[in-house]
Amino acid sequence: MRYLLLLVFATLLSCGNKQTTTAAATATDTIAQPVVYENEYLVKVGDVAPDFSLPLTNGSVFKLSEHRGKIVMLQFTASWCGVCRREMPHIESNIWQKHKDNPAFMLIGVDREETKEVIDEYTAKVGTTYPMAIDSTGDVFASYAVRKSGITRNVLVGKDGRIVMLTRSFKEEEFNRLVATIDSLLAE
Repeated sequence: MRYLLLLVFATLLSCGNKQTTTAAATATDTIAQPVVYENEYLVKVGDVAPDFSLPLTNGSVFKLSEHRGKIVMLQFTASWCGVCRREMPHIESNIWQKHKDNPAFMLIGVDREETKEVIDEYTAKVGTTYPMAIDSTGDVFASYAVRKSGITRNVLVGKDGRIVMLTRSFKEEEFNRLVATIDSLLAE
């Protein structure tokens, strides 16, 4: 009987250790691997937008958290992105020209891993006038999406600093929803 009790006790201890080991391994795995959401985003609607500070091509600096209280649209782009070149004129005419004088709105293009000279040449060819930030290392992009994932991407941030909408690529229906969402948020 005594042997049987020791055997049961040893088995219980052994099972407890396995569970602890499994839980610890799972927790470590979760920490090591970021959660990847739809379209390879690392953020989702409702999250506080990761803060960042980047130089703009005009020589000033943009810091996201300094624009709390505004609707902020971040457009991740690069000169080599054909879809970006198609989308940017629509952003210029349907969003920027419409809201650029509204103090409650800010639009920033965030160019991924290129120099000021490349960005200036690219935006002149595309015909955009909204401010462009220089994410020369791609680290800001990598705080929003998987580093090597594609662009164009738009992140719409509400007045409270939380993400309201995420887009990927340039789809007319989704773009129209983005425009309508910006219009609606600015009308509040």
